[in-house]
Amino acid sequence: MKVLLNRGRLRGVKNSLYIVFLGAPGAGKGTQAARVAQELKLAHIATGDLFRQALEQGTDLAMKAKSYVEKGVLVPDEITIRMVLERISAPDCEKGVIFDGFPRNLKQAQALDKALAKEGKAVEKVVYIKVSVEELLNRLSGRWICRQCQTPYHTVNSPPRVWGKCDKCGGELYQRPDDTVETVKKRLEVYFTETASLIDYYTQAGKLLEIDGEGSVDEVARRIVPILSGLAGSLSTRGRDGYNY
Repeated sequence: MKVLLNRGRLRGVKNSLYIVFLGAPGAGKGTQAARVAQELKLAHIATGDLFRQALEQGTDLAMKAKSYVEKGVLVPDEITIRMVLERISAPDCEKGVIFDGFPRNLKQAQALDKALAKEGKAVEKVVYIKVSVEELLNRLSGRWICRQCQTPYHTVNSPPRVWGKCDKCGGELYQRPDDTVETVKKRLEVYFTETASLIDYYTQAGKLLEIDGEGSVDEVARRIVPILSGLAGSLSTRGRDGYNY
């Protein structure tokens, strides 16, 4: 697949920093990716948000993606890759990008590497937020919602004062089909099957940074931010060829 990037734009910045965040549903990947992007002043590209923005703008690619989204199926790799690569040519991506939810498989990872390599760029680091399956099940299957006011609760993190009743309006609490233990287990099985080759790919490239994702949001952030801040600092003082400028 041939994808054209805005070459002049990317070549204008020698030290752009590209970081990928990986993590199973419930691992907190999106939260940490957004936090790091803000800390390092990098663009945060989440594929879900990218699809929504493109649909609002009515681009040709968005219209192609729309038919798949409406059917509730995954958008084909070719469309997703083209949308992401167009997005990273935007001015706000000149310093670099935090990729959240992309790549999701080996084909997408290889396409991203190939496109960046043409511009003398590369993914510098891949942050894999690792959380035990038991903890993921607790996080994902513990969510309950009020039928009346839609206030969310969690059996462990934010339980109601009286089980089964909303603290705010007294409404009945229920669990969405996507949040049941059986459904969550299937989601996790699909994720780990699809990403196993992706994790191997980045491990062999020496780019995988495995982070313990258990603990509070702040605790996990303290494990990630110092490492990536140091990486950003070193990259800003050297060129891609290793010489100081």
